[in-house]
Amino acid sequence: MDILFVADPLESFKIYKDTTFAMMREAQKRGHCIIACEPRHLVWQRGGVVQAAVRRITLTGDATVWFTETADTVAIKDFDAVVMRKDPPFDSEFFYTTHLLEQAEREGAQVFNKPRALRDHPEKLAILEFPQFIGPTLVTRDADAVRAFHAEHRDIILKPLDGMGGMGIFRVKDDGLNLGGIIETLNKDGAQTLMVQKFLPAIKDGDKRVLVIGGKPVPFCLARIPQGGEVRGNLAAGGKGVAQPLSDGDRAIAEALGPILAARGLLLVGLDVIGDSLTEINVTSPTCFQEITDQTGFDVAAMFVDALEAAQAAGR
Repeated sequence: MDILFVADPLESFKIYKDTTFAMMREAQKRGHCIIACEPRHLVWQRGGVVQAAVRRITLTGDATVWFTETADTVAIKDFDAVVMRKDPPFDSEFFYTTHLLEQAEREGAQVFNKPRALRDHPEKLAILEFPQFIGPTLVTRDADAVRAFHAEHRDIILKPLDGMGGMGIFRVKDDGLNLGGIIETLNKDGAQTLMVQKFLPAIKDGDKRVLVIGGKPVPFCLARIPQGGEVRGNLAAGGKGVAQPLSDGDRAIAEALGPILAARGLLLVGLDVIGDSLTEINVTSPTCFQEITDQTGFDVAAMFVDALEAAQAAGR
């Protein structure tokens, strides 16, 4: 297949841990051709189709100069598969990119994850559909509602709806210290919606990333364990990643949600689980492939490319 990866600039990849790189490496190993572009390279004009200036790349196996390339301009519909891997934030430009990719779908492209499904599953808010698996949660822009939630639960986490990597996450304990200032920072004096959740002590054992591919759970998760008094387990915030087998609770959540999300066009999903509580559903560019493979030997990228090949063949 000719596989287009719509992603961040190749020069920004940290290939020793980058999940998109792991996908590319596995695909090339199977003889597929690897092509890359950024969202800014997508173009549509009346009378034509969505196309992009792309980089046809070959992975070299070198840790520094890790690819060679040739330039091309190609209609998106002419690729066998398009893998949308642009990192958050899910801002206006990300939103516009999903519409361009959806137009490409109308022209015949196969895009994974589906653009409409990306729009329909904002990563923080997607959990609202599955209240049986989540802890006490509030979504609001009302400061009084946040204060009432804190009064009830005494130890809470506040976070913006558009953050990633642990950005903008605050914990307020029983004393309520600085709660007003944190609310003002996150909700911008009532102009912006935020999420508030009861603090889950099980975070000490890690914020687990449970990967679901083609509706089926990867048998190992990555527990991202907070370090040095930090409340956030995110790797980007200094958390330590420890791969471990899925618990019964992890598997129950993944097996319940997996088929539902896969049927909506979400080939790859990253569920965030603390203890037995679902906290986020990540659909834009879920990560942790290489960490899990390095620590357990389970080839996550191979499972993904298997699923991609099967989904592409089914959609022909």
